[in-house]
Amino acid sequence: MSLNDLKPGQKAVISEMLLGQNVKKKLMEMGLTCGAEVSLKQRAPLGDPLWVEVRGYGLILRREEAQKISVVLS
Repeated sequence: MSLNDLKPGQKAVISEMLLGQNVKKKLMEMGLTCGAEVSLKQRAPLGDPLWVEVRGYGLILRREEAQKISVVLS
């Protein structure tokens, strides 16, 4: 399942990130790492972008990026 598949309020743990090296590095610097728990807070009205919470702070992600982040429900 991808981060994009979560419903608002659901929590999951990141299991894999299938992103390009530059984007992956940037997101990892912001706390999105394998094993980190994330929760989907809200989606924009048209589904893009997504507002997620990771390590106690909010982060906005594009749907295209969220589709490439694999998660396991927690």
